[in-house]
Amino acid sequence: MPDVNLSVNLAGVTLNNPVVVASGAFGFGREYNQFYDLSELGGICAKGLTLHPRMGNPAPRVAETPMGILNSVGLENPGVDAFIKEELPFLRRFDTKIIANISGNTPEEYGVMCEKLSAAGVDMIEVNISCPNVKAGGLAYGTRPELAAEVTETAKKHANGVPVMVKLSPNVTDITEIAKAAEGAGADALSLINTIRGMRIDVSTRRPVLRMNTGGLSGPAVLPVAVRMVWEVAQAVKLPILGMGGVSKGADAAQLMLAGASAVAVGTALFTDPFAPLKVRDGLAEIAGRQGLSAVSELTGGVKPW
Repeated sequence: MPDVNLSVNLAGVTLNNPVVVASGAFGFGREYNQFYDLSELGGICAKGLTLHPRMGNPAPRVAETPMGILNSVGLENPGVDAFIKEELPFLRRFDTKIIANISGNTPEEYGVMCEKLSAAGVDMIEVNISCPNVKAGGLAYGTRPELAAEVTETAKKHANGVPVMVKLSPNVTDITEIAKAAEGAGADALSLINTIRGMRIDVSTRRPVLRMNTGGLSGPAVLPVAVRMVWEVAQAVKLPILGMGGVSKGADAAQLMLAGASAVAVGTALFTDPFAPLKVRDGLAEIAGRQGLSAVSELTGGVKPW
């Protein structure tokens, strides 16, 4: 591997390399630890947590598409307390940064989870604002700037100094408006993009392939959308960005970094190749070395628009 400095800074948190595994695709890391030392990763974004345990949605809830997958898992998880007691000690065995991903129905739930996780010693909290807001008639926090700001402000107030990274939904007219709202409310970083809402129908049964009818599309098909949105957001705010969406090789990650991301996350690619994050990391190092860079962080924001 080329002699390139792989470390990057994300909202004051130093990652050994710029490749994080995305929430929802890696569980809590136990299965993947059978393949390689998890210390090889820049960071682990754990499976999304809620205040109380959730069973998730009924099956079928995952389906293949030609360039990715659709999922409507429904945030199945053991709850934040079980994560802190049973999973965090395992993850802490590795020399990598631990990012807790949280979802809530109310700002108060986000606040309680931030209190618990900051006290438990996670390195960063990723606030998923793509969930229904029961106080706003079922609207998702991530679709309205004022709601995104409200959740961000609450999370920051209760995170006790742990960096708060807000995860943005692509299912909006203008993602920069949500990004600006999160920045104004005190977010330390942004992660994007979350999945794109999609649907498939079995023409024989005439039923949707997912029990919940629609789901989130991820995988290579969404990469151009992710690159565009990272580029737009990077121009609109001054916050560091964790870019994600369709990353399966070094060149994919390099596109997101050139567009403005400080680090990248690998998700769907893990389902076909558990070693994908390491291959992405090495591919980034090769690209940076080939371009004569001393550090992979020099890629960030390096796009040259026409």
